[in-house]
Order: sequence, then C-alpha cells, then structure tokens
Amino acid sequence: MKDIPLHQLSDRTSSGLQLKHFRIGDLPEDKADELGAHRDDHYIFFLLEKGSASMMIDFEQVNLHQGVLYYVLPAQVHHRIRNEVAAGWFIAVDTSLIPPACRNIFESGLLLQQPHLLDDAQLRQFQNLLLLLHEKCDEDAADPFHIPVIHALLQSFILMAAGCFNDNIAAGGNVSRPAELSRNFKKLLVAQLRSNKSPSAYAASLNVSESYLNESLKKITGLPVSYWIQQEIMMEAKRLLYYSQLNVKQIAHQLGYADHSYFSRFFRKTVGVTALQFREQYRK
Repeated sequence: MKDIPLHQLSDRTSSGLQLKHFRIGDLPEDKADELGAHRDDHYIFFLLEKGSASMMIDFEQVNLHQGVLYYVLPAQVHHRIRNEVAAGWFIAVDTSLIPPACRNIFESGLLLQQPHLLDDAQLRQFQNLLLLLHEKCDEDAADPFHIPVIHALLQSFILMAAGCFNDNIAAGGNVSRPAELSRNFKKLLVAQLRSNKSPSAYAASLNVSESYLNESLKKITGLPVSYWIQQEIMMEAKRLLYYSQLNVKQIAHQLGYADHSYFSRFFRKTVGVTALQFREQYRK
C-alpha cells in the first residue's frame, strides 16, 4: 500500500539544516519518486538569484523568477523544483528551529502562500548571509561553537524571511484579533482535521462563539469557517487520491469518515466528479 512519501530532514543531516547553492543546468542528485511528489517534515525555502523556475504545490503551479523568495510548508505535497534555467539557494530547516512568531507568519494563510519579490538591497543582504552560512557549514565541525554559530545565522535568515512575508502585522507589531484568530484556526484545522469537522467545535476550542469565528474569517478571507473546513478536507482527499495508491474507502477512513459512501457523495458534490474520476483525470 503506497501512501504519499514523507521526506525527513533527519535522514540527510543532524544539524537541522540543509543548505545548497544550485546553478543553471544542475541536475537532481537523486531520482524523483514514482509520481514525482512528496511531503516534507520540515520547511523549505528557495531564493532565486537568476533565471526562472516552477514547482507544483497542492495542484497549483508556482512560478518563481529572479529576486524571489519562497517557502514550502511541512506536509504540503509538492514536486521537485524545476530549475534547469535558474540559479539560487535551497534551504531546508527543521521545524523546531523556526521561532513560534515566525511560524505564525509562515503558516497564517489559509490560501497557498505567494512568492515575495525582494528589492535589490534585500536580495544582496540575503545573498551575503547565505554565503556566510554556507562557508560556516563547511568549516570544522569539531569547533564547539560550530552548530551554535550556524543556528544563529540561520535564525537571522528566518527572521528576515518572516519580515518579508509579514503583510498582516502593523508597523507597531500588533496583530488584529480577526487575523490572530484566523491564524490559530488554520493551525487547529491542520492538526485536528481528521477528528474535528464541526465549525462550533473549532470555535469552542478557540474560546469564541461560532458567529464570531465566522465573522473573523469572513473579514480576513471573505469566506466562512465551513468553507475552509471543506476545502482542507477536499485538498487532503485530492492529495491522497493523486499521490497515493489508497482506495477510496481507505482514504475516507484516513480522513475520519466511518461511512465511506457518505464521503464519496460529499466528494462528488464538492468537486463535481467522483473520487475515482478525479484520480483518473489527474493521473493521465
């Protein structure tokens, strides 16, 4: 039974960081998985210095070009970046090394995160920092300060990146109550999706009324709680249909539905085709 592959950073490094500089024409170091897609248990950041690249994330193609900073969240299903005509940086970071305040920024959006275009000064600063970090990673690991220095430089990178994506925080550093509630709802939704599908239950977990949670989400996203619960369920169902070999009954049970017939009807009503039709269409 083949599920979506999960790549673990600990299999490749013990420092919580993997840093690579790629050049135009570089080929992947290892073979892609059968369906060319996987999840990671860590964050991935990309900084493009030259050219252009693209990648598929949760059925959406993201196009990157010179001077763009981008990140992929843990558990998002994605294909390898297509960088045949691009040069830049790949930074994989263990989630434990991302400060909570930065995670709130990176994980706050209910929609797919968008690339951030750096200005010339920002691009130069990121390049200089990553070059220094790269040099330090290659130095003698026996130095007792080797890992602390690497992590300190990494923290600078993460904080700078979070600042670039921090569109919802005002100059004074305060977050509006609806924005904060939306962020907390997103984190709760990802964590509890399989066991909790009730808007009122999410509201109770967040210590607010269902009407206030709805009002807050509508203010930030334009759509109610039920829509985002439905979207998250359907996204995970699509991931499993496309990227795994699980059958519809197994997928229904994995998503917390005891009645797979109900899940099948729900999928068809929401997506417009049956689960099997979706799998056939997208695997052509």
